[in-house]
Amino acid sequence: MTSTIALIGKSGSGKTTLSKAFLTLIKRKFPTAAILLVDCDLTLELSDSFGIKTRNTIYGIKSGKHEYKTGIPEGMTKQEYIDWALEDIITEVDENVDLITSWLVTPKDCKCPATKLMRDALIKLIERYDFVIFDCEFDLKYLNSLVDYPINEAIIVSGCKKEDITLASKIADFSKKYAAEGQLGIILNRTKNENLNSTLDLLDCLELNLLGTIEEFDEINFENIANKLDLLYTRMNLPQVD
Repeated sequence: MTSTIALIGKSGSGKTTLSKAFLTLIKRKFPTAAILLVDCDLTLELSDSFGIKTRNTIYGIKSGKHEYKTGIPEGMTKQEYIDWALEDIITEVDENVDLITSWLVTPKDCKCPATKLMRDALIKLIERYDFVIFDCEFDLKYLNSLVDYPINEAIIVSGCKKEDITLASKIADFSKKYAAEGQLGIILNRTKNENLNSTLDLLDCLELNLLGTIEEFDEINFENIANKLDLLYTRMNLPQVD
């Protein structure tokens, strides 16, 4: 069964960095696992971080603007075409690790037949992998408009300032119904040595589930950040290593 992680939060909070740190951690814990990275952020930062200048996206398939690597096979049904087109835009970024980019998302109430066919195709794609990591745009509603699939662990990535926590609370409110069967928690990112007591009190007051904190490093090192995530991993609704 596929295990899913969604990183949500405001732009610049560190979602992409934590997405790649989760990738590092999962590869360490489950060396043979098949992992799919889904770049759902409009900035395409996750794709860019692998040096992939993405032109072909899920949106491009639906809008008819996709440039295919090969000629389109003849005689396919619409569903077979979309299944095939998704395969065409997957990029292998490492052994057993693939990446696919979404870009714009069609609203959930869109009645366009291609939208439903795409969601069905994405579910089939997700279920081929052991883990799927979604680098999201703001909240789970945006992701749910792309594909309605259970999220095991939705993580709000947030700073420590009062305004950051207040926004995180709003993101949690927007996302709760889409994380109903999984866990919705918060990780405080780039913490320094400042006293966090007032932040923790505010989290308590707003009933936000704190998973843990990641301090600010002088430079990004995914192994170091993965080590910090490993300390929090047992609190997460994800497969555990015996």
